[in-house]
Amino acid sequence: MRRILCVGEALIDVVARPGGDPSEHVGGSLLNVANGIARLGHRASICSWWARDAHGAMIAATARASGADVEPGTEGAERTSVAQATLDADGRASYTFDLAWDLPDVEHLDEVAHVHAGSIGATLEPGGAKVVDLVRRARGTATVSYDPNVRPTLMGSPEAVLGRVEDLVSLSDVVKASDEDLEWLYPGVPVETTLRRWVGLGPSLVVCTRGALGAYAVLPSSRDLLVVPHRSVTVADTVGAGDSFMAGLVSGLTDAGLLGGAAQRVRLGAATWAEVATALHRAVVTSSVTVSRFGAYGPSLDEVRAVVATDPYLG
Repeated sequence: MRRILCVGEALIDVVARPGGDPSEHVGGSLLNVANGIARLGHRASICSWWARDAHGAMIAATARASGADVEPGTEGAERTSVAQATLDADGRASYTFDLAWDLPDVEHLDEVAHVHAGSIGATLEPGGAKVVDLVRRARGTATVSYDPNVRPTLMGSPEAVLGRVEDLVSLSDVVKASDEDLEWLYPGVPVETTLRRWVGLGPSLVVCTRGALGAYAVLPSSRDLLVVPHRSVTVADTVGAGDSFMAGLVSGLTDAGLLGGAAQRVRLGAATWAEVATALHRAVVTSSVTVSRFGAYGPSLDEVRAVVATDPYLG
């Protein structure tokens, strides 16, 4: 069975909560997505860069527990990267980083059905250029998704990374970003304008998450902008919320036959709102379950189906 390959950072989050002692958790955007996709019943793997140290062992064990494979060469770093996450009173996280980032060679790309890339791993060198090269090589036989998942502390300025971001948008079939990402990348530009700009670069589906406002989605075949309502839950924290949304979206589109290779790329390019709606709603459900738990929790497919059973609109 061909796999979904997630390419980018995996690290240790040291989380500081108001009034509490710091705690260590396995994290990293691309690892979270790989774990989430595996938990949702797909064969997924993580291609990243960590060390054979105690922190690296924590990451590898978490991937295995979620059912995600680790690509050969991933454990070649001299040290495992660490992110310091500070939560405010509303559970929102801000980050500082100590990163070592490169990318091992990936063989047998013909065995990859879909590539998901993004975040720090797509812009931090020397690994960032290798991510772009991998995406270009994989496009002949795999579909591609991308989430810039902006980290201003590491990315510096919008001007420093915008060219790379737009290159990856143009190489992707599906792009997801938060409204905060878009506002940082394009200061003062309405979210709707940026979504139209990005879909014009080549993707067949562009989605923007907006917290309590839900999500906006754009298809090149429609003048309309679809508003996907959020699901109200009691928020524990927002760690991993965007990654969970991405995992749900990739999972849903794959199950709908809209991701997975050249034929699926054609189908997605001609898709209607009705054909992508179930995947968008799965993304909302997975993200809502994640924010109701502490940490980057990835729900199982059974958990998602249980939520959908109580509210079929979210199917």
